[in-house]
Amino acid sequence: MSLFWRVFGINAGLLLVATLLLLFSPLEIDAPIKTFQAVILVSGLIALVVADFILLWPGFAPLERLARRMQHVDLLRPGQRLAASGPKEVRELVHAFNEMLDRLERERRESGQRALAAQESERLRIARGLHDEIGQTMTGVLLQLKRIADEAPPALHEELVETQEAIRTGLDEVRRIARELRPDTLEDLGLVSALTALATTFSQRSGLKIERRFATDLPSLEPDVELALYRVAQESLTNVARHAQASHVELELARGSESVVLRILDDGRGMNGGGPPGGGLRGMRERALMLGAALAIKASPEGGVEVRMEVPLRQTG
Repeated sequence: MSLFWRVFGINAGLLLVATLLLLFSPLEIDAPIKTFQAVILVSGLIALVVADFILLWPGFAPLERLARRMQHVDLLRPGQRLAASGPKEVRELVHAFNEMLDRLERERRESGQRALAAQESERLRIARGLHDEIGQTMTGVLLQLKRIADEAPPALHEELVETQEAIRTGLDEVRRIARELRPDTLEDLGLVSALTALATTFSQRSGLKIERRFATDLPSLEPDVELALYRVAQESLTNVARHAQASHVELELARGSESVVLRILDDGRGMNGGGPPGGGLRGMRERALMLGAALAIKASPEGGVEVRMEVPLRQTG
């Protein structure tokens, strides 16, 4: 029976019951109405309303759940589905909503993969430009200044040396930015070496003590998986350096039963002290979504924030 006829039948049945009670009950209604007669009529009305609610609620409860889910659905947290129950129309509506989520999540995942690929391609282009063009230009300027300083009078030699040091510092900064945009270590030596270099660089720049723990039995990972794990670790360490006011960080890469697990834990202010970690949270969730990975960012019981990303091995080939 359709939802319309169910509602119509329930209300018609209740009206019929009320009519039959008025027709065949010994109750008489005086004018003006007496108190006990009013109490009986109001009690009967309340009973009919309660019966109407009890009979109609099972049919409309799935619609309430559907409305709440539609208000709070998040495509970055896939797998949020509703169980189809209730009348046929409601089941069809829930089924259509679940199919819509499947389609949106699939399209979001595909568009996210294209966006991340374009982003990494642009990072690579900029990194190469910094290294090959600006880096070589600054290196040439350093060589020219060295030649000029060797031939310059003593009065100008000290100033030229200071200029050389300033350009050398700028060259080191350009190389650092290029490495962060596209880590050569990741492509040449693999994820563990890249994370080691990342931790060392962050420790030197920020003064953070970074404790590294990398499993020795890690499986071979595909390049896009290694890059996603590296970017999540990079963004997490950046957030710690900017927001956490921490002094110690644990960086761990381990193998689960059917997964690879990346874990970053700091001893900083935690989420209550400075809000959720940084503006890169959405980017980390996007990368986890692309891999079908589970990403959890939560306050640690000991203080600080723990970032945990688990990538299923079946996704890594």
